[in-house]
Amino acid sequence: MVVEERVAAISTSCRALKQHIFTLLEKSSSVKNLTQIHTQILTNGFSQKSSILVRVISLYAAYGHLPHAQQVFEKIETPSTAVWNQIIRAHGRGETPRRSVELYARMLSECFEADGYTYLYAIIACSRSGMFREGEQIHGRFLLSGHCSNLFVGTSLVNFYSSAGGDRGLANAYKVFDEIPQRSIVAWNSLLAGCFRCGDVDGARRVFDDMPDRNLVSWTTMISGCAQHGRCVQALSLFREMRRVEVEMDQVVLISALSACAESGNLNLGKWIHSFLKSSLISRHDDDGDDVTTTLYNALIHMYASCGVLEEASEVFEDMPRRNSVSWTTMIMGYAKHGYGEEALRVFERMRLLLVEPDAVTFIGVLSACSHAGYVEKGRHYFKEMKSKWGIEPRIDHFGCMVDLLSRAGLLGEAYNLVKRMPMKPNDAIWGALIGGCRIHKNTELAFHAAQNLITLLQQSTGPEAMGYLVLMRDVYALAKRWEDVVRVSQKMNGSGKKPPGRSWLQINGVIHEFIAGDESHKHASSIYDILYNLMGQMKCHQRVLASSKELSTIF
Repeated sequence: MVVEERVAAISTSCRALKQHIFTLLEKSSSVKNLTQIHTQILTNGFSQKSSILVRVISLYAAYGHLPHAQQVFEKIETPSTAVWNQIIRAHGRGETPRRSVELYARMLSECFEADGYTYLYAIIACSRSGMFREGEQIHGRFLLSGHCSNLFVGTSLVNFYSSAGGDRGLANAYKVFDEIPQRSIVAWNSLLAGCFRCGDVDGARRVFDDMPDRNLVSWTTMISGCAQHGRCVQALSLFREMRRVEVEMDQVVLISALSACAESGNLNLGKWIHSFLKSSLISRHDDDGDDVTTTLYNALIHMYASCGVLEEASEVFEDMPRRNSVSWTTMIMGYAKHGYGEEALRVFERMRLLLVEPDAVTFIGVLSACSHAGYVEKGRHYFKEMKSKWGIEPRIDHFGCMVDLLSRAGLLGEAYNLVKRMPMKPNDAIWGALIGGCRIHKNTELAFHAAQNLITLLQQSTGPEAMGYLVLMRDVYALAKRWEDVVRVSQKMNGSGKKPPGRSWLQINGVIHEFIAGDESHKHASSIYDILYNLMGQMKCHQRVLASSKELSTIF
């Protein structure tokens, strides 16, 4: 009787101690605190207690100490499935997703039984690490496991196959989606995002229209996806529909809407979003701001700058509670894009004085500003300083800015020497910039040499950029009266198919009007073309008056 009472007391004491440790783990707030609790776990003989160690591994991973989590796991003699799942999950979410797949394989080789969570975490790891062959193998084993009805695994498989990209990946994503017995809104959103990931914007629209229910993620995915794929008018139409059905907006969807406003030039809607932010979301945050709020301010700057309202862009920039390097770069790029080189460089110097470190994109803006303003010496200085002071290796975009700067200034020999010294192979933008400078300064000899290199690059290209460069080359040959070369380039243009028609937007009384070259579908097309022909007639008259008009003759 005494022995039984003693055993019961020990058992009660053990349960109480375990509960105390669980409470401590729930209250853990730092890795130092967790290490102390872990010491108590080992001291009290719980070094093999899976129910406790699952939480320990999870916390070490959450604090960014994955090696500690791995050490805990390796010391467990017979890990439970839950412990295996936790370490597989930890690596899958961290910087070593491949290690997660390796642990999954080790789990099977040591004859431990996988459950639905095992497959879920392993599939997510395959998706993150690009291990598509291994993911297909895990999918096959999952189908044989008896867990086929697991909704979470099915959803992760939709995401996995769509992340593989291409028609095959998207087709497999649709197939898995169709096999999910009860599709949640998360599964629908995964397929929607997958369509955009594979570039199927029309397919995404069909999925969106077929959704039985939509949440904020659905609307955000649709709006941001359309904006990222150049369907800005459609993105803003969806944004208006979202407002009409009274879906609560968050900062993420507003950032996407502002991006679409920037690309389509919809200043009125951009201003409305700014006004909405002033009265709602931004005012709820503290004065220090957070990462999402800063990104929202950056999107506002980009929208105003893209619409040409630089005063408003500057006002938003100056009112920001906290700026990051993207904020400074966006303001610099905005000024540079509109030809305000002096203002762009002034912002850059302020950035340096405040010890904000520029990045490679910042210097693209700085060098573009120098190019538009004709600041040759400053451009040379900043180009050299990139590497000597900031340790930034110039990329091909930076070389392109410098070639453009030197070519515009008439320093064609220096520009060509820079092209020859480039550590990477010149692309079409480099040769195009050089040809542009040659056309301005009538250096036909160098233009012909650059044109030959450009033609070689464009042999297999039929995109809109290729057509634009071919037009430039044709104009250079026409200026030099090399008519055989004009014919040859024209034949290349005809063989490459039609150049995509020009497209522009104009906002009148809050309504966006889209114009496409050669289109007659607009209700006022007749009046529009009358005015256009009148303008062209005036331009031709002005052209004849100019003494140096020969280089423009090929435009009309």
